[in-house]
Amino acid sequence: MYYAVFAVLMVGTIITVLVAYVDLGFFNTAVALGIAVTKATLVVLYFMHVRWASRLTWLVIAASVFWLLLMFAIGMTDYLSRDWMGVPGR
Repeated sequence: MYYAVFAVLMVGTIITVLVAYVDLGFFNTAVALGIAVTKATLVVLYFMHVRWASRLTWLVIAASVFWLLLMFAIGMTDYLSRDWMGVPGR
C-alpha cells in the first residue's frame, strides 16, 4: 500500500510540473493548490497513519484544519481591505 501511495504522489508531482508549463491564466494557482492539497491529504492519511487512528486523532486533525482556515481568513481580510492605489478613502 505504501508503494501505491508513493506512486500516486510521484504522479501528482509529475502532473504539477507539467501543469506549471501550461498557461491556465487565473486557474494556475487553483490547480496547483488542488494538487498540493490532494498530495498532503494522502500523506496525512497513509504515512501518518491517520486513516486507522482513533476518533480523537480525527478531532485534532479537524480542529487543526479549522484553525488553519481561520488564520487564512483573517489574513485575507487584511490583504483584501488594503488600499492598493495609494489614494486614501477609495
